[in-house]
Amino acid sequence: MHTDRTTTSAGHLPMPFNEAKEHAPGRLHAIFADPYTAFDNLVTERLLHLRVAVAALVGAPLAEGTLMLRVIHGWENGGFEPADLKHSEHRLDSLADLRRVAEAYRHAFEHQQPLPRDDASLLAEPLARAIAAAETDGQVLDEATRTIPARWPAFTQGLTLYTFFKVYHRLTYGEDDPYRAIHCQTPQGPREIHEFHLEEGEFAVVVPDEGESGDSVLVLHESQLMPVLQLLEESRVS
Repeated sequence: MHTDRTTTSAGHLPMPFNEAKEHAPGRLHAIFADPYTAFDNLVTERLLHLRVAVAALVGAPLAEGTLMLRVIHGWENGGFEPADLKHSEHRLDSLADLRRVAEAYRHAFEHQQPLPRDDASLLAEPLARAIAAAETDGQVLDEATRTIPARWPAFTQGLTLYTFFKVYHRLTYGEDDPYRAIHCQTPQGPREIHEFHLEEGEFAVVVPDEGESGDSVLVLHESQLMPVLQLLEESRVS
């Protein structure tokens, strides 16, 4: 990601590009010499590395009562409209809570009922607010900047929204890289995003920076509820 300043496509106010950085050092860098290779299928200690990472990112906040689950759904057949992305959030105090959420989704799917969803929007409403704030500050945003995710970094909070858009897109449609670390400034404070695309399951964990308070969020597509539950159970997270 960029760390300089540039202008919008309409040539107006310069905006900072320091809200997010991909491939940023995170807490797993203090555990592994190279987290980007630690989970590779060719690494002998891969499963041990995975258990250690899961314990640090999921097990610790679960034990502290600060873990939320965010289940995403709604994007299908290559679609990625912000308004189509749905989700539900759940406080997790134990893996039994995660199993109950997984069963609720399974029941809804098998009975052709609507999947659980919260009223709040992950992307569409925050995007509309960020665009409105930019225009209030005097920016003139063309239609491409408003509607093409890669153009969102032209306005404040746009890079953060684009970063989470990419995370949700990769969790929905898959990704070749087994691990990715991202640092992002969010309305709740600075966060590390740890993203996994593994044989055992695909998920991300959004955690506060070291020394910061707040909830951690386990993010996954609804299709990954049972695989990730099994991974956590096998990793002896409780």
